[in-house]
Amino acid sequence: MDDFLISPATMASLDPDNPAAGATSSLKAGGRLPLARRRLASATLGLALAGLPVLALAGGNSNAAVGGIGNASANAAAGANASSAVLAAANPAGDAKPTERNISDWLMRMHEASRNRAYLGVFVVSSSSSMASAKIWHVCDGEQQIERVENLTGAPRSTFRRNDEVITFHPESKTALAEKRESMGLFPNLLKTQNSSIEQFYAARQTGVERVAGFEADVVQLVPKDGLRFGYRVWSEKKSGLVVKLQTLDTDGRVLEQAAFSELQLDANVSASKLTQMMGATEGYKVERPDLVKTTALAEGWMLKTPVAGFRPMSCYKRVVVKGDGPQAESAMQWIFSDGLASVSLFAEIFDRQRHLKEGLAGTGATQSLTYRLTEKAADKTIDWWLTAVGEVPAQTLTSFVQGLERKK
Repeated sequence: MDDFLISPATMASLDPDNPAAGATSSLKAGGRLPLARRRLASATLGLALAGLPVLALAGGNSNAAVGGIGNASANAAAGANASSAVLAAANPAGDAKPTERNISDWLMRMHEASRNRAYLGVFVVSSSSSMASAKIWHVCDGEQQIERVENLTGAPRSTFRRNDEVITFHPESKTALAEKRESMGLFPNLLKTQNSSIEQFYAARQTGVERVAGFEADVVQLVPKDGLRFGYRVWSEKKSGLVVKLQTLDTDGRVLEQAAFSELQLDANVSASKLTQMMGATEGYKVERPDLVKTTALAEGWMLKTPVAGFRPMSCYKRVVVKGDGPQAESAMQWIFSDGLASVSLFAEIFDRQRHLKEGLAGTGATQSLTYRLTEKAADKTIDWWLTAVGEVPAQTLTSFVQGLERKK
């Protein structure tokens, strides 16, 4: 999902109402955490597709970004970033039978299109309860992927991404959040390995051709093979393969969230040097750089006793959580999983009665969050933990993760 349509970072810059933000608001590092919310596109195809799922327009300082610590999204985004999609190639002969493609073929085609094309457009993400839009500039300069996202709804906010470097400007508060968003390493490398499991859990089929933002697009349906993940309907521009629209579908096939270009200019004259210059224009802003430490769940004392089918651990981070107004602080862990399309973030921190008020499930659009209090009984003491699972997956998937998470014996 890192580069499909819009990166998880990009996607995460769009959604002001994602429940993930509330679920992890205690993680006061001022940034979005990777896989939890890619939704500018965080619709949700998850990490593997360049963040389309992330395209859910994740909100400003929400700490739950599906897809990388710092946002996601973004990107999901995009991709997510937002937050991701599935598309077919054009039929050059016109009357010849279209080439049959499997899901890996579709995803790789879309990924390559996003990496090799310059474009600008207006992107809209909507669900039953909210809508957000942004103007997006994207350009490739050799190995450099550079993007600019300007929110058109909600508080003014500009997000720039150059590969794994992301900076978000908040003009009203004159603050800028600078982050490093590590690539998930899933896509497209996952598709190139013999260990790829995407085809075990999803099937792809082309269902037709439709116009989106003035372009003809192949419509591809990604169908999950179990109840642990959502399905997707993807519109891919026929000539290039670029994802121009994405819907996230629940287990009954109903649309949970939609991300699409309302305006799009392919091969636009986007200047990489100008975007890079704007990205570095921090004069007059207070630049905040969240301190994130790469770690492992085992090193933090956690393990998943029962794996959730298809989901692999991708990365793990810890960050400082400030308690109240005092100097006291604890570390919070974020453990990120993905099946190649969908992603889940697990957060664990010491229970705080003042901040952690209610256990339960919350959701909006495709993003679900589940909070749970876990009591650890040691030989001479009892420790209460607050667990949060966030992802663009069905509630039962988050329940499986939370129930399987336990302290190392």
